[in-house]
Amino acid sequence: MNKIILHATDLDGYLKDSDKETLAHVDAMYKEYLSHCQNLEAQNDPAARLEAQQALSDSAGEIGRHLKTIMADEPNIHVYSFETPREQHAQASRLIAKLRNPATGHEEFLYYIQRAYELLFGHVYADAALPAKRSIITRTPVDQPQQNYAVHRIPDVDSQIHNSVMCVMLRGALLPSMILSKEIQEYSSDGFVTPFALFKIKRDDSKKEANMDYILDLDKSYFNLEGLDGKDLIFADPMNATGGSLVTIVKYLKDNGIKPKSVKFINVISALKGSLRIARAIEGAEVYTLWMDPVLNEAAYILPGLGDAGDRLNGKDREENPRNIIQLIADYGSAITNLYRSQVREIEKTVLER
Repeated sequence: MNKIILHATDLDGYLKDSDKETLAHVDAMYKEYLSHCQNLEAQNDPAARLEAQQALSDSAGEIGRHLKTIMADEPNIHVYSFETPREQHAQASRLIAKLRNPATGHEEFLYYIQRAYELLFGHVYADAALPAKRSIITRTPVDQPQQNYAVHRIPDVDSQIHNSVMCVMLRGALLPSMILSKEIQEYSSDGFVTPFALFKIKRDDSKKEANMDYILDLDKSYFNLEGLDGKDLIFADPMNATGGSLVTIVKYLKDNGIKPKSVKFINVISALKGSLRIARAIEGAEVYTLWMDPVLNEAAYILPGLGDAGDRLNGKDREENPRNIIQLIADYGSAITNLYRSQVREIEKTVLER
């Protein structure tokens, strides 16, 4: 069996003593928050319920402010709602609220994930490119009294993206990676489609977060090892819980002599612990997240979280018949595969021409 295994104890070995103290303090704050959740759930009287809601909101605000203070000392961890103007925060908050809601069905969930990655692309690349801009000249459908053209100025991101490889930690990360690759293609001056590297990695969910294993199956992964050397590696996964999968992959690459130019991990929601582990374990790696949640439970799920993002995006696999990468793309249907046809072709080439 050609597998690489990383243990949770190895991950925690990267954390500083001050990190462990920070995590313990945030855990205590979240326990207090959970007591407000319990109180709200128990209230039936409208006045008492309003009072409980206010107490819960105050507790959430306190945690948010504390996380922002922590992130002020972490230059490689970028939280959208901590770094962007306040005018933009409501949009991110509403997206996260819709994604968290159990009533948000598959199609809506996909829609909000797409919107989330549009915001993240803007923060990671477009905002960073400013004030450099380039012009797009578009021939419009209007030809009276003569052919019309429109000119639009957009951030010039070419220098940031043309060395990129999209690295997919399979299943839940597949569609978000395609979405981000499409954003790169649309912003580039030449329709650049990122190459793809596909990694089959899973965590052993029979174990608890404290002793969990992360298993990289090289026989079921598809990538050109030398093609990753000196590249800007992009990992797009909606959830960064423990950071274990990313650390396992990047450590494997570096152990095999691959030296990425940069590593970016782009998430919709990231847990504090997972972000700190990545910042400590991988020199120079940067975490970009739309939203930061404070803690993990014993099963390594983010709290408050939004459930299993992979299942909500892709549906659940049957244990006796898990889908491979091509089957998963086929299940997305024609609407998705047509929208991301360049990305689908690149992924098929990666798998079939291995």
